[in-house]
Amino acid sequence: MPDDTQDVISGGHLVAKALKAEGVDRIYTLCGGHIIDIYDGCVDEGIEVVDVRHEQVAAHAADGYARITGKPGCAVVTAGPGTTDAVTGVANAFRAESPMLLIGGQGALTQHKMGSLQDLPHVDMMTPITKFAAAVPDTARAADMVSMAFRECYHGAPGPSFLEIPRDVLDAKVPVSRARVPKAGSYRASTRSAGDPEAIEKLADLLVHAEKPAILLGSQVWTTRGTEAAIELVRTLNIPAYMNGAGRGTLPPGDPHHFQLSRRYAFSGADVIVIVGTPFDFRMGYGKRLSPDATVVQIDLDYRTVGKNRDIDLGIVGDAGLVLKSVSDAASGRINGGAAKRKEWLDELRAAEQTAIEKRLPSLKSDASPIHPYRLVSEINDFLTEDSIYIGDGGDIVTFSGQVVQPKSPGHWMDPGPLGTLGVGVPFVLAAKQARPDKEVVALFGDGAFSLTGWDFETLVRYDLPFVGIVGNNSSMNQIRYGQAQKYGLERERIGNTLGDVHYDKFAQMLGGYGEEVRDPADIGPALRRARESGKPSLINVWVDPDAYAPGTMNQTMYK
Repeated sequence: MPDDTQDVISGGHLVAKALKAEGVDRIYTLCGGHIIDIYDGCVDEGIEVVDVRHEQVAAHAADGYARITGKPGCAVVTAGPGTTDAVTGVANAFRAESPMLLIGGQGALTQHKMGSLQDLPHVDMMTPITKFAAAVPDTARAADMVSMAFRECYHGAPGPSFLEIPRDVLDAKVPVSRARVPKAGSYRASTRSAGDPEAIEKLADLLVHAEKPAILLGSQVWTTRGTEAAIELVRTLNIPAYMNGAGRGTLPPGDPHHFQLSRRYAFSGADVIVIVGTPFDFRMGYGKRLSPDATVVQIDLDYRTVGKNRDIDLGIVGDAGLVLKSVSDAASGRINGGAAKRKEWLDELRAAEQTAIEKRLPSLKSDASPIHPYRLVSEINDFLTEDSIYIGDGGDIVTFSGQVVQPKSPGHWMDPGPLGTLGVGVPFVLAAKQARPDKEVVALFGDGAFSLTGWDFETLVRYDLPFVGIVGNNSSMNQIRYGQAQKYGLERERIGNTLGDVHYDKFAQMLGGYGEEVRDPADIGPALRRARESGKPSLINVWVDPDAYAPGTMNQTMYK
């Protein structure tokens, strides 16, 4: 096939060369006639072509791959419905600040506006949910525009880009001398900024003199691989730390600075609150849950996020890891025993944590049948090891898990992010297990969430990717059911939210995986261990109480 030693090269091969230059070692795809020349190029470049059963899965897998590896993910889909099927995955990556490139096919330029097969205005549709969206106008520009798209993924906070490539542009061959093929490492600048030095000094001074500080370590701590810097800061300055999103696991459970259940208490009583890499969106009550009397500092990669929805006292735009390291350095030698005086504050928060734990302890240890969701997520938490990547895909059941499940290492928590997309679980398993085959992957699904992309369980079997999957099965979309019952009464609580009693264990067995049903809470732990030992993709179908709801669901916090 054509390569650089020959006179001409095709568009698909140029695309593959650009992917190789970016360090992409696999693409996620569902085949289509518009895009197959990219596959041919990938074969020559040694890039694995991973074929899935739905384009949404391909896009979610590219998103998940980026989160796990720190490199941009890539999905390749055909035109029309192939691209529209992938929209949800791209939108999820957009809200989650995950760098990925979606390449979509398009009808030939020679058939522009003639009604060619699967022709749609893809760029117009993708523009609002990407950092960059464009069509490749000429074969010689194919590699150049792939590298441009990757560059735009890292402008400010990371995010997705989209390219459409018309079929005749992709299949055509051009002289190698005409094509620009960017050199690896030579077309993107470092985006790591340590922030304004004056602001760093001000934040160091605030934290040195704070009596009751608190810090929230958000997803950008993991995105920037700033874990060590975050740990150094909270330990040096003796600051209680809360974690959300991909920031979970920055500190291990049991660490004296690791707090989880007292966040609202802390944010109501703290005098200095530092928010790192998390916007003031619905998860933060749009900033209203922070004490109006506190000095609030926000650190973010994106200038547009800082101070949005809530006034702040200090904003710093920069790389979370570098900023936190700079603050620690600026504070060194100025602590003067002030950090030691915070013991009372940490003890106060630890007491609030213990109160919250004791309140739900009966449910965590419940022997009731149907199984209480708290018992299920408690068993899962006990099951995790330091090498377990935990994935949550669901509504009410994952809301339960967010209060109980604690990843034991950085980068070992995956959820959809603020778009709240159901169906990310199987594609995230696919990406995580391929990127880190040395890690155990444990995924908790709601039965409704699993239904959206569950057929790609077969892809996991086909690629021999063992994982421990658990379906919290209540035959309902319970997060919505609760709101309907409260708003319209019990006689209308079951409209549009009730599912069949599906035996997902048998579904797993049918597709060649391991499956087991659990109705007794005492059987959860043994079933999880058998799934681990099976060496297969697995689904443990756990029948949970349909009338038990997570506190977040009952408070309807996601809508406030």
